[in-house]
Amino acid sequence: MNTMKLYNDNVYLSECTATVTDVTEKGVILDRTIFFPEGGGQSSDIGTLINSSDETTYPVTHASETGDTIIHEISNHNLQVGDKVICRINWPHRFDNMQRHCGEHLLSGAMYKLFGGVNRGFHMGEHFMTADINLEKDPSFTEVTWEMAMEAEELVNSHIWQDLPVKAEEFSTGEEAAKMPLRKELAVDEDVRVVTIGNDDVIADCVACCGTHPTSTAQIGLLKIYKVEKNKGMFRIYFEAGKRAMEDYRAKHDILTALSNRYSTGIDELTDKIEKQEKRHEETKNTLNKLRNVLISQKTEEIKKELSAGVPFISRFYDEFTPEDIMKIGKHILQDIKGLVVAGDLNTNTLILFSDGTNDCGKLVKDNAGVYNGKGGGRKDNARALFPDYGSMMLFTDALEKLLR
Repeated sequence: MNTMKLYNDNVYLSECTATVTDVTEKGVILDRTIFFPEGGGQSSDIGTLINSSDETTYPVTHASETGDTIIHEISNHNLQVGDKVICRINWPHRFDNMQRHCGEHLLSGAMYKLFGGVNRGFHMGEHFMTADINLEKDPSFTEVTWEMAMEAEELVNSHIWQDLPVKAEEFSTGEEAAKMPLRKELAVDEDVRVVTIGNDDVIADCVACCGTHPTSTAQIGLLKIYKVEKNKGMFRIYFEAGKRAMEDYRAKHDILTALSNRYSTGIDELTDKIEKQEKRHEETKNTLNKLRNVLISQKTEEIKKELSAGVPFISRFYDEFTPEDIMKIGKHILQDIKGLVVAGDLNTNTLILFSDGTNDCGKLVKDNAGVYNGKGGGRKDNARALFPDYGSMMLFTDALEKLLR
């Protein structure tokens, strides 16, 4: 049995009564409904069905369409054929979809009008929408640049602020629908629903669509493009519209305000201030690296002096060096080692062993580090072990010294 789609006649209807006509494994079917089913890139309505006889409320988590039948997905219900129910949609969710979907129409219409771009893919995601634009109608355009995207965004928002009417018309044949100023070829030949945005002076968009839209563009409020990237020979535009675009602006404005306060500057000067800070940071980092390399050279020479004196076991511990810095020291002393050198990073409790190969560093770690809750590995000439604390690292170091006496 076909379901009467009340949302096609009144998109603002948020509640209605209906009768259960069938109950299937997929869900409940009604004689009429205000629940828009998922389709055309738009998510379905959600809401509740209320059994009129006992006022039991059942959440509708999804609506889908098979032919002309709308299936309402409900978990753990006892509805039966003939039951009278009250349908109640989640209105904020519906209006969110209306704002976003109509915003997509305006953007697609602008890309078509300005650059001959045809929307070949549309998705309403959780955090943004995307439209895949194929530049197929005007050969003079080969890519969607950021400047082009901003031009389209400006046109879209001008159409929003003009408060243009949005209307849907039903056509029994594709031939009749094709007489409209469509921006995209029809995919069906009968029972075509065409959504037109505009008036006698301005046609912002005209395309076949089954989705829900507000009756005027001013209800969208705002559209913002976030990013443009190449995608499978087309150009994917990331954007948002309606309340979500406003929420995104608010969140980003709060971030900018916080950064502005942190850097003690106005938002207009923030980029310049951060660039200067980054330059100073880079200069400071380069200076520290030079000083670090000088210190590494000094510590390397100290160890080399002991090695030249024939000391067979040397241990050093540093809180100013990283394991990578210690590896630099080891690289410069390997040819002078006649026993074993161990060097530790006190910040991470990492111990690195260096040897001329006489003492197998990797085997020493593998055979002994675990006794002191350490773990690691390596090669004959160098290996590293990580310990849970300073005491364990020192016990392992003492054990190595005793082992190699």
